[in-house]
Amino acid sequence: MTASPGSVAAPSTPADPGYATLASADASVTLLPALGGRVRDVWVGGRQWLWHNPDAAFSAEHEDASLGEAVGSGGFDECFPTVAACKLPSWVDGAAGAKIAERGALWQQRCETAIGTDEFGNSATCRWTISPLTFSLTRTITLRPDGTVEFAYAASNVGTIRMPFIWAAHPVFPLADSTRIILPKGAKTRVWMSDGIELAGGEALHAWPQIRAGGHLVDVSRPAALGERYACTMFVELPRTETAIVIREGRKRLELRVHGRELSHAGIWINRGVLAPTERKCPLLRWKRPRTYSTVTIGPCLGAPESLTDALGAWNTARWIEPGATARWAMTWRAVKVEEDA
Repeated sequence: MTASPGSVAAPSTPADPGYATLASADASVTLLPALGGRVRDVWVGGRQWLWHNPDAAFSAEHEDASLGEAVGSGGFDECFPTVAACKLPSWVDGAAGAKIAERGALWQQRCETAIGTDEFGNSATCRWTISPLTFSLTRTITLRPDGTVEFAYAASNVGTIRMPFIWAAHPVFPLADSTRIILPKGAKTRVWMSDGIELAGGEALHAWPQIRAGGHLVDVSRPAALGERYACTMFVELPRTETAIVIREGRKRLELRVHGRELSHAGIWINRGVLAPTERKCPLLRWKRPRTYSTVTIGPCLGAPESLTDALGAWNTARWIEPGATARWAMTWRAVKVEEDA
């Protein structure tokens, strides 16, 4: 990596994965090429938005493949070509029966990274290749002079047979009592997983933010109000227009702006005072258990649910790319100060 004006880069060592930082005005973004290009920090609107695990440093030895058992050190991961571990169906030509690890194929590899500056702002471009699904993926992060952060993606099929994938942004945010999740009211919502709270899952459809829980409706847009210890995963269908996925803390809100023609869903992973979605593997002695935390992961998805196999099946939301073709999508992050509490 080489640095340019408005950016700084540090080399990797066995104990430190190295980093690249983009800066403009009062905003900055730091990413870690050696940890799959993970975004460690996003400072916009006068605050750091991403959660950091107090018990795990940003290094390869603290990472775990499982999103269920751990979220590693925190920050913002890219999940591609699946989120959950899966085995592809036998009818997927060129990759029949292929097993894909949880969190996908990117987080375990050091990505090629180039950072620079042009008339549009400071940028960092990361490139990955994966197999047996014959994809290359490129992500360019651009920090504009006005403090907005743009993420642009290009997935190319470099093989000779069409291939399927799903993609999910997986930024982890701290979950506080004041945290609110704002999505288009009435958008179709399905519960993928719930533990410690009774939410109607399976084929049940809900209208955001009201979810059926037992014999009544609960408002999931304020996660901390639903209980002290629970976890759940939901997917919300996005309208085919420009849409804002919003996380709000008091009078500050972070908007993830996307277009529904490119990205089909918003994924929401709520972890309220739970180390993992289940405690079956936790030690019986309470003082030997790792400390718990509260986080919410919310981000746009191309396809749903977590598993590419399920997206190829009943959900029918997987994206296919023909040989030599490229799929493109994007999102923009910006922080906004809200004048009045609501």
